[in-house]
Amino acid sequence: MPEEARPTVLSGFSGVGGLDLGLEAAGFVHVGCVELDRIARRSLKANREDQWPLLETGDILDAAKTLTPHAVGLRRRELTLLAGSPPCQPFSKAAQWSRTSRIGLDDERSNCLNGFLDLAETFLPKAILMENVTGFAQGSIAALPEIEQSLARINARWGTHYRTEPRVLDAADFGVPQRRRRAIIMALRDGGRFSWPIPTHDRAPVRSWDAIGRLKVADPPVAVGKWADLLPSIPEGGNYLWHTSRGGGRPLFGYRTRYWSFLLKLAKDMPAWTLPAQPGPSTGPFHWDNRPLALEELLRLQSLPADWAVEGSYRDQVRQIGNATPALLTEVLGRAILATLQLSHPAGPLRLAIPRLTRVPKRTPPERVIAAYRSLEGKHPDHPGAGLGPKARAQAACDFPRDLEV
Repeated sequence: MPEEARPTVLSGFSGVGGLDLGLEAAGFVHVGCVELDRIARRSLKANREDQWPLLETGDILDAAKTLTPHAVGLRRRELTLLAGSPPCQPFSKAAQWSRTSRIGLDDERSNCLNGFLDLAETFLPKAILMENVTGFAQGSIAALPEIEQSLARINARWGTHYRTEPRVLDAADFGVPQRRRRAIIMALRDGGRFSWPIPTHDRAPVRSWDAIGRLKVADPPVAVGKWADLLPSIPEGGNYLWHTSRGGGRPLFGYRTRYWSFLLKLAKDMPAWTLPAQPGPSTGPFHWDNRPLALEELLRLQSLPADWAVEGSYRDQVRQIGNATPALLTEVLGRAILATLQLSHPAGPLRLAIPRLTRVPKRTPPERVIAAYRSLEGKHPDHPGAGLGPKARAQAACDFPRDLEV
């Protein structure tokens, strides 16, 4: 396909390039990337400096004020796709549970969403794609109502017909070796309906072993911290719940008294659990070999190449990879966008697909709990239930009684 005939994409919040790599694989050519984080900008340059123009201003609010279609070689309405994954922290599950951080669009980090929508008005692309955590489109602090209001104003001013189509997709249903549920919001300029891709792997997901089982890791990380030596006693695919009154291990913890990812492990015959961006020393998922995942493994579980360059310290690298959109998922979405718009796209197998192998080794049985942790054995109280824990009760005691409100 001639370069000038290829569909174009302007990427916001590009990060380490997961969303961008998938769209590239689907047939899009980049006219620009907007990314503020200086370390992520280095990562983008290291991988695609010539192919993905990194705009000088990384602040999307500044870009919304200064960037014009002419500056990237286009006219208004010529851009095929505006795509981005705004910062997710204001809409994350953690924010849903925390009274102090449950502010959604009132969080200053969500201001960049306004910049993204301003770029939509400047370019009036044929399609808009947004990816984020599920709380971005669902729940009391969701951004969806604000997005719909902004698009309605754009429609009134420019005679367009943008209409949001939100859907929550699990990346594993499309061949990504990771259980990762994300909100996808699509909007087409002509008001047409988006032809959502049909799950291809919902009954036969790509497993962790398929992605990383035969991967050569140059320098495997070592588990550290108070609970590192307890990992071998956790079965593959399990977490600390194994060592509660409802598990099959030793009674070391109360049921549901820890966070889900505490001592969470991969299983060879299952997709990975969701990769976090800022894990602590006891936060999984851990490798079935009882260690943190190496960078090469994290990349493959996000369907990025194992040799994808990620700049910065180890902590910076994990953060960038954990925040990435799975590249294979966006290749699938990219092809669906082009098909909906009746534009040509690569035929045949997906370029970023990870094949299922014929055989997967059996799970390694858990080991015995070592003596250092046996002193924890005993009867531990379980979590009393939603809204009944000590933090919830303490917060409730401080809340202003509704019948006394004025």
